[in-house]
Amino acid sequence: MIIKSKKIREAKKRKDELEKKLNVKIKFIKGGVEVEGSSLDEYVASIVFDAINFGFSVKKALILKDEEKMFRKVHIREHTKRNLKDIRGRVIGTKGKTRRTISEIAGCEIIVGESEIGIIGDAESVLEAETAIINIIRGAKQANAYKYLQKINRNKKERVF
Repeated sequence: MIIKSKKIREAKKRKDELEKKLNVKIKFIKGGVEVEGSSLDEYVASIVFDAINFGFSVKKALILKDEEKMFRKVHIREHTKRNLKDIRGRVIGTKGKTRRTISEIAGCEIIVGESEIGIIGDAESVLEAETAIINIIRGAKQANAYKYLQKINRNKKERVF
């Protein structure tokens, strides 16, 4: 299986670790990566390389080996026609506060790209963070997004007891 990848510098440095943890053979070719292994291992490797290509570190991308974890991309243009720079600014917040707060409350890793936002974490948490981010993209106040996530966290704790 060939995976197109632009950002493979860190992956090249950590090739042995990736091969061992993903249980595949990796060969770097022009414009991407060739992966050989079982179909399930190749699928997991494709998700990990997709996350690396998005901008996540190899260490964070390898979290996706766990079937409880998930990588999701939110395409900003699917939710608004407003200026991308303004929307990215709303999602990042002053000195990164909004992105950092959502990341901490939801328990996810978040990267804001040019026109997409990448999220890695537990499947349930990723979906919740995605909802909060989409609400901000659509114009909701950041404080309301935080309250939404905190309410969900309270409900989770109540279900446990």
